[in-house]
Amino acid sequence: MTNLNRRSLLQGTAVLAGASALPTVSSAQVVAGRDAFEYEITRTEQEWRALLTDHEYYIMREGGTEPQRSSSLWAEASRGNYDCKGCGLEQYRSNTKVNLAKGWLFFTVSEPNSQLMSQDGNAEMVDEPSAFEVNIEVHCRRCASHIGHILLVEGNVLHCINGASLTFHPTA
Repeated sequence: MTNLNRRSLLQGTAVLAGASALPTVSSAQVVAGRDAFEYEITRTEQEWRALLTDHEYYIMREGGTEPQRSSSLWAEASRGNYDCKGCGLEQYRSNTKVNLAKGWLFFTVSEPNSQLMSQDGNAEMVDEPSAFEVNIEVHCRRCASHIGHILLVEGNVLHCINGASLTFHPTA
């Protein structure tokens, strides 16, 4: 797989049928102000652009995916916590990280009550979507920022996360 990217990795990925029981928000709803859900942190587009780089904005506010190995966090091996770069809410802990040489961060679980899920609206991801070929996006529960996806990787359901969406805080 010389031209591997996360969208390719997602193609054909079957998410367990139980994932449909997760609380969900439609892709259109995760943009603050478009639904009845009240996010704790809301910012104008100008405020988000002042807080984030163009690359981070593309990933976190427009649902983009970072290129493989573009974040140093994918290879981070220290103990610590991974927080949402948009609001500081803790998303993951290092003891749930899975080290795969694919160029993105992988975790087995997120911190409780830290995330909302939605279906990925990218129609290019599967040829004929079915109930078992749904790609699940991960969003911060506090600020609605796009963080990554939940998908099947090497037989395991994992969170495949953009390092640009997180801030790492090492612990002793």
